[in-house]
Amino acid sequence: MTLFSLFLYLLLSRTSSCREIQEVDRSSHPVLRLPLYHVGGGSHSLQALDSSPSPSPSFLESLALDEERVKFLNSRLDGNNATTKIHHVTTSISKGSESWIDEKSVNVPLNPGIPIGISNFYTKIGLGTPPTYHNVIMDTGSSFSWIQCEPCLVYCHPQAGARFDPSTSKTYQKLPCGTSQCSSLKVATLNSPMCTTSNTCIYSATYGDQSFSIGYLSKDSLTFGSESLPGFVFGCGQDNNGLFGKSAGLIGLGKDSLSMLSQLSTKYGRVFSYCLPTSTFLGRTGSGGFLSIGTVSNSAYKFTPMLAEYRDSTLYFVKLSAIYLSGKPLAVGSSGYSSPTVIDSGTTISRLSAPVYSALKQGFVDIVSSKFKIAPSFSILDACFYATFDEISTAIPSVELIFQGGADLRLAPHNIVLEVEKGTSCLAFASSSSMVIIGNTQQQTFDITYDVESSKIGFAAGGCR
Repeated sequence: MTLFSLFLYLLLSRTSSCREIQEVDRSSHPVLRLPLYHVGGGSHSLQALDSSPSPSPSFLESLALDEERVKFLNSRLDGNNATTKIHHVTTSISKGSESWIDEKSVNVPLNPGIPIGISNFYTKIGLGTPPTYHNVIMDTGSSFSWIQCEPCLVYCHPQAGARFDPSTSKTYQKLPCGTSQCSSLKVATLNSPMCTTSNTCIYSATYGDQSFSIGYLSKDSLTFGSESLPGFVFGCGQDNNGLFGKSAGLIGLGKDSLSMLSQLSTKYGRVFSYCLPTSTFLGRTGSGGFLSIGTVSNSAYKFTPMLAEYRDSTLYFVKLSAIYLSGKPLAVGSSGYSSPTVIDSGTTISRLSAPVYSALKQGFVDIVSSKFKIAPSFSILDACFYATFDEISTAIPSVELIFQGGADLRLAPHNIVLEVEKGTSCLAFASSSSMVIIGNTQQQTFDITYDVESSKIGFAAGGCR
């Protein structure tokens, strides 16, 4: 199968544009609340929902994918999204009056793959009129939403449930190349848009040589429960392959104008919150997670400023000020906390600067090794012990992440340690040579709100389980 197949010769749909972001009275905004589930475990997993399930990646494999995710995020700050290879595409696929043809050389950025497998969280959205419902990954590290679409002229990865069929929707439209949304694709996807000879805008969301989605830039009604919102701009994928698990696609909650958050801001404001349910890889999976769009009143929130980063304005940056172990700050100078810090729902294991991680690891090992025997490293995790999670949880010292302004995450045992295989548990942090990332293991069960309008992020304990 050819990886990148472009240029689809079809008649254009009429031009239209999505709603512009407007500043309105936040008190008038309703709140939209959706259930949120972990992809890989329990009765709500995408594997359980799939009528023809295939084996899930092992936790060892998921950690390798997590490293690719971190490389991808770092590349966005390092400016390494330049084209590095030319793909020669000579593909012609026809279906009725439609044909997807390209006989030209195409320059495509090759970025490390985003792992959309067992380490992420999904919800359900409706598309079209009448709506059909699809399971999609939630990602705060992306600003573009896409879904696998019929007729899937090139390739679609296996998914739980049916693909979206635009021909059954009365409100589906493709967007021409001259629209502002087409021009915005460069920032939202890191790739420049392309056009068919009939002027239909083609998006290319590439995450590496194994993970990508290519198709029509489109718009249609977006439905949550009984709420239907017209004119949602998304990618209707005709060529999708890579590390997407059994999901139907992805919803981007980054800060770019094409993200789902920005498109819903007229009605709900530029505020969202979520609680990631607990998840482990040996049968312990929580429930009750949620994704809320709109302002939620919670007096328990402790806020930290949302920082600007000129190298990537779409990610969510904060300032990590200190880490406390057993109630005492790590003996690390301020330079140890100077690296850019991003909060990301798609990264599993938090990455800390080398001096901070070294201090945390050494202090943690000194305490836990008095009760449990040290085990060999497990992939990127190098503070491991021969103990089940239930056994080691009674010996885990307290860990607190302190952010600028006094906001903190007082981590529970399930935020600190993962049982990576039966009888072996490891500290769920790793070292980073560049960007610091607060991953989803440390976020689980906290109610986290992203108030983009006020440029702050809040944390509250006990949001879900």
